[in-house]
Amino acid sequence: MILNASTYVTANDRIQFLKTQFLALSSWEDRYQLLIQIGKQHPHLPENLQTEEAKIQGCQSQVWIHANLGPQGQVHFQADSDALLVKGLVAILVFVYQDLTAQQILDVSLDFLKDLGFDAHLSPSRTNGLMAMVRQIRNFATAFMLLQKMKAGTSQS
Repeated sequence: MILNASTYVTANDRIQFLKTQFLALSSWEDRYQLLIQIGKQHPHLPENLQTEEAKIQGCQSQVWIHANLGPQGQVHFQADSDALLVKGLVAILVFVYQDLTAQQILDVSLDFLKDLGFDAHLSPSRTNGLMAMVRQIRNFATAFMLLQKMKAGTSQS
């Protein structure tokens, strides 16, 4: 299953799609296989973006998340991991948050992670890593909001 964020306008639509896909599978073994499949199909992050600055601290595996701000204020993410299951997790996060505004990113409830069962079925170290990825995405959103406010303030001067 290839996740294409542009197919769904809102984060809620994307989350609903994920719930449909994951909750249709009866066993967690099948859900892990789906995560691995998603990880295999997620694009690789170019090596020049696999930097220490982009590396997520708190993950057992290596995970890199890169973000930039688009012209209409949307945040574009690129991410990768050296472990397929974790790459599947980061692909899901990119799918949910891709090209939303910073405020929309911050408005997404993290309940979807629990609804997908990740809180109960991932190992504690993977759960910690997942939350570190979410924190970094939210940190990017916060930083971009501040940047936009600073730009708006200087343009009004």
